Formats: sequence, C-alpha cells, structure tokens
Amino acid sequence: MAQWLDTVCFAFDLGILEAIHSFAVTTDHAFLWFLRLISLLGEEGIGLMIMGLLLLLFRPSRRTGICVLLGLLCGLFITNIFLKNAVARVRPFQREDVEAFRAWWEYAGATTVSEKSFPSGHTTAAMSAMTALFLNGNKKYSWTAYIFVVLTGLSRMYLVVHYPTDILGGLLAGGLAAAAAYGLTVWIYRQIAKHPNAPVSRFVLHFDLVERIRGKKTVVPRTTDTGPGDDAM
Repeated sequence: MAQWLDTVCFAFDLGILEAIHSFAVTTDHAFLWFLRLISLLGEEGIGLMIMGLLLLLFRPSRRTGICVLLGLLCGLFITNIFLKNAVARVRPFQREDVEAFRAWWEYAGATTVSEKSFPSGHTTAAMSAMTALFLNGNKKYSWTAYIFVVLTGLSRMYLVVHYPTDILGGLLAGGLAAAAAYGLTVWIYRQIAKHPNAPVSRFVLHFDLVERIRGKKTVVPRTTDTGPGDDAM
C-alpha cells in the first residue's frame, strides 16, 4: 500500500508540497509560528481531549463532549492502531529517492515525528473532534469548526511531515470516526433514557459544574419514566 501511494500519488503529493514550500520561501516563514502552534494543539490529540473533557463538565454541552471523546477514541483506533501499522508509509523527508523533501523539511524546522506517515493522526483527530462539534451544534455556526481541520492539515504539510494524501486519508478516517462516535452517542443517550435513575444517568443528565460551584444542589426526582431526559435524543 505504501509503495502504491508513493508511486501513483507522487506527482500529486510533490506538486502540493512544492507549492507550499514556495509559499514558505516567498513569505520568509512569516506563518511558521502560527502553523507550528496549530500543529502543537493537535499533538497526540491532547488539546482536543481537554476540550472534550471541558465540554463534559457542563450539562448543555455534555452530549457534544461525549461525542468528541468517542470520536477521538475511534480515530485513535482507526489511524494509530490500525492504518499506520498496516500501511507503514515513511515520512516525506525520510525518502531517499527525493532529496527535495528532506531539504524542505529542514527549511521548515526539521520537526521530529514518528516514522509512520499514513494517514495523518493530527488530521484524523481534528476531523473527528470538529465533526462531532458540527453534528451536535447549531449548523449555522458549527461549520466553522472545520477551519481548524483545514489549518491542521495545512500545518502538517507546511512542516513537511505529511504528504497531501496522508491528509486526505486523515480526513476520511476522522469522518468515519466521527460518524461512529455520533451513533454511539445516540445509543448511549437512549440507554440513559431507559434507566434515568442509574448513577451514571443522573450524572449525565443533571450534573453541571457551574451549579456545583455556585453551591446549587439540583433536586432530581426519582422516576420510572422512560422518556428522554435533557439532550436524550
């Protein structure tokens, strides 16, 4: 698979990486600090996990937080555990047959990364988390989350640690992970609606950090009602 990608997609990958390098030279790396920051925010998915955990602490955003965390987990399995090992594609700058890639990588700061390239883990994580935000948010505004996805993919190519085809693979993997996470989230809330008095259900449906900090104790009546609670559907 790696050899097929390197052969069939070579012209596509080379053309885009060359254009990005030319942009970096023309602008004298004016955007390097910003793209490094974007890349850092997605490092190991830690920043996105923190975002998901924060969303989990507040009742209005809990459903989104659950979906974000599940999306990151599904993306980790699809990309880092399965695809990267199955494809085993080396990074652009590690290719001995294309010296330009290594020169461009060194010009961009020689970012240290693991050996396996396809698909982009950063892009997978960004796509899965931002799609979770989009699916659970107000579509009029939540589509803007994809700006971060675009910037993440661009940053990884700018640093020459991924091919454009790695980014496309990450987009597909992240989209699949988000779809799976959304389905799991719907299923979880259906189970919670069936068992609203279970401790986990009561936490999911009623706990809110703001109310806890303010000292407000939410009175939750016990009920056998199997209808949906807050955000149950």
